[in-house]
Amino acid sequence: MSTKPTTTDLEWTELDQRAVDTARVLAADAVQKVGNGHPGTAMSLAPVAYTLFQKVMRHDPSDADWTGRDRFVLSAGHSSLTLYTQLYLAGFGLELDDLKAFRTWGSKTPGHPEYGHTTGVETTTGPLGQGIANAVGMAMAARYERGLFDPEAAPGESPFDHFVYCIAGDGCLQEGISAETSSMAGHQKLGNLVLLWDDNHISIEGDTETAVSEDVVKRYEAYGWHVQRVAPKPDGDLDPNAIFDAIQEAKKVTDRPSFIAMRSIIAWPAPNAQNTEAAHGSALGDDEVAATKRVLGFDPEQAFEVTDEVIGHTRGALERGRQARAEWEKSFQEWRSANPERAAEFDRVAAGELPKGWEETLPIFEPGKALATRAASGKVLQALGAVVPELWGGSADLAGSNNTTIDKTSSFLPADNPLPEADPYGRTIHFGIREHSMAAQMNGIALHGNTRIYGGTFLVFSDYMRNAVRLSALMHLPVTYVWTHDSIGLGEDGPTHQPVEHLASLRAIPGLNVVRPADANETAIAWREILKRWTKEFGKGAPHGLALTRQGVPVYEPNEDAARGGYVLFEADGGAPQVVLIATGSEVHVAVGAREQLQAAGVPTRVVSMPSVEWFEEQDQGYRESVLPPAVKARVAVEAGIGLTWHKYVGDAGRIVSLEHFGASADGKVLFEEYGFTAENVASVAREALDASTGTAATQG
Repeated sequence: MSTKPTTTDLEWTELDQRAVDTARVLAADAVQKVGNGHPGTAMSLAPVAYTLFQKVMRHDPSDADWTGRDRFVLSAGHSSLTLYTQLYLAGFGLELDDLKAFRTWGSKTPGHPEYGHTTGVETTTGPLGQGIANAVGMAMAARYERGLFDPEAAPGESPFDHFVYCIAGDGCLQEGISAETSSMAGHQKLGNLVLLWDDNHISIEGDTETAVSEDVVKRYEAYGWHVQRVAPKPDGDLDPNAIFDAIQEAKKVTDRPSFIAMRSIIAWPAPNAQNTEAAHGSALGDDEVAATKRVLGFDPEQAFEVTDEVIGHTRGALERGRQARAEWEKSFQEWRSANPERAAEFDRVAAGELPKGWEETLPIFEPGKALATRAASGKVLQALGAVVPELWGGSADLAGSNNTTIDKTSSFLPADNPLPEADPYGRTIHFGIREHSMAAQMNGIALHGNTRIYGGTFLVFSDYMRNAVRLSALMHLPVTYVWTHDSIGLGEDGPTHQPVEHLASLRAIPGLNVVRPADANETAIAWREILKRWTKEFGKGAPHGLALTRQGVPVYEPNEDAARGGYVLFEADGGAPQVVLIATGSEVHVAVGAREQLQAAGVPTRVVSMPSVEWFEEQDQGYRESVLPPAVKARVAVEAGIGLTWHKYVGDAGRIVSLEHFGASADGKVLFEEYGFTAENVASVAREALDASTGTAATQG
């Protein structure tokens, strides 16, 4: 087979084309073997994916986590074979048997790409549009990382300069998150981001004309992106030469993100399945797979056919990758020599370590005073910001309410933004009223590495974020959500803004740690614990959601056991506890008031503050039982939300003071009284629990 280039602009040989067609038949075979999957897009996108992995991107398949690499995000995650075939061909560690095991138990090739599961997969994509927002977050993180370590370098001259490439489909751009995040990317002028849109006009229900009619290219022009449209070849196949040229043009535009619209035909060149909705999410069928192989010059009787010549050619990416990394290492070492202090800081951050003495900066709040935990969180962030430069974040246009502004004089904005605090490397992100994309961008920032991210909004609006929050838990990402206005205590804004089911709902997400501090000192301890859990000594990371009060709550003496998730805040006086009151957040002081009444009546009562159920469950059984003695059956859980979390902790004799309905528009103190979150009511409920635990009520009955 000839290896002579067929174009002058791009080195594209007959062997390259054979490799592209090999990827197509591998996709068809993999889906056909398992009987389900999405072959069509993987077939039609093979030329663009191959061009990226073999001709464009700076990466090293032998070191998939290399700091200087370009990033690739497959937002259209259902087309996972688009990525898997390229990881196989380029030598990232997948082999032919992995493609044969597609979507089966224990395989490296699950139905949608999963971060941490398959080498070379930069993020978990499945829910459409998430990947676009992840890519935007990666591009933001790349800029902030550059600002930390090499801000003075000329554009394109820093070892921290690289590109983020993303492939998205029609479904990605229909999801609302794409509008949020694309608007943000245009506003931020992320010139290191290239989005390639697979404009194939097909979704599960058929032609996209059933649901979409806007001019998508003009939409992206309106967002402030640099846009191009790539025409297919006359036969309908994607043209790698045109794609390559468009990407090179996009890389020259450094003051805007780039959008490349690629008109494709799904399942090309399958004779009967191409351009049909059936090819989107179903196996082509044995006859159609065989017919496609004939069109492409493959043996229809063979499955998973890869010649030694093809794989030898594509595995050349390994040597090219080593060379690219060696060139980068040279520039990186030059940077290190010229910037020893910044190099030491980079080493610390890359190693997942925190600065020495950082804990000493955390504030300790004076007991007895009242302070909202959102305000305490803001003071902690400002203290941390002075010593942890990799920490940055912001809010979904609620910074004044969330207390998330780490530096009022430094906003993460393009240099030509008219605001006086604008700084392309600024500490404070203005996410805008875009909660969903904020959360997904935070995932992308965390995935990029070398920075630490937080983002805030009201707890009730975590509903807008939930899909991305779930993915941060699935990927074990160390992101922190600052959710304020955490109960009916926010008051007059009423039930639309008062979270009721949210705490229990968020606790139901596996791997998400919800932390609801009782006071300012618990808040500081919570932040300290969260940052500690970012370090590599904790192994896999985890996202955290801080639920913070709008209203002031009493400040207690700091207790280090708050970092264990649950602890004895006030011990019973006058003997072993007969009643245990368990509370979180702003209800802890209500439980403390109830304890005072019960103690005055001769009932020894313990108050347990449980800021994090998840942290508490990590503790050994001995500790958990020391806090919640099994012998004490009279237990009352107090939380201003639905009581779903607490049944396992109070048991059959216990009681829950909760809110099983929506709130109302009134002063927060009034609502607490009207709905029974008072010391008097909690004490009364505790007496019921005590009666139930001793059988007194049954005897009296």
